[in-house]
Amino acid sequence: MRYDTKIAVVVRADLADWQKLNVTAFLASGIAHASDTVMGEPYQDASDNRYLPLVREPVLCFAADAEGLATAHRRALGRGLATAVYTDEMFATGNDADNRAVVRAVEADELTLAGLGLYGPRNAVDRAVKGLKLHG
Repeated sequence: MRYDTKIAVVVRADLADWQKLNVTAFLASGIAHASDTVMGEPYQDASDNRYLPLVREPVLCFAADAEGLATAHRRALGRGLATAVYTDEMFATGNDADNRAVVRAVEADELTLAGLGLYGPRNAVDRAVKGLKLHG
C-alpha cells in the first residue's frame, strides 16, 4: 500500500549504537502524535491478548552527519512538516521538562541535533531528506 504521507527518522551517524536506538525511540514517540491518523488499530493475537497500536505506515530510517541533519531540519521547518527533535543536550537530562528546557534555550539553526523525526506529505518529506542515505 502506498500512503500519501511519509514517516522518516534521521539519526546522526557518529552516535553510539545505544544513542541511535534511544533517539529513534524518542522520535518515534513524537511521530505518534503528529496526527489523528498516524496510528493504526490495536493488535490482538489468537489467544485474545491485546497489544498496543503501531504507526500505520513504514518508518524510513536515515543516517546523516551533522550538516545533513541541519539541512533536513531546515527543509522540514520550511515545508511545515510535523517535526520531532532530539539534541545532544538531551542525553544529559533525566526528564521531559529538562529536555524541553534545553531545546527551548537554543535558536533553531543552532540546535546540536542528534536526530529528527518527520511526518507529512510524501513529497515534502522526500524533499526534506533528499541526499541522505538509509541507515545501514
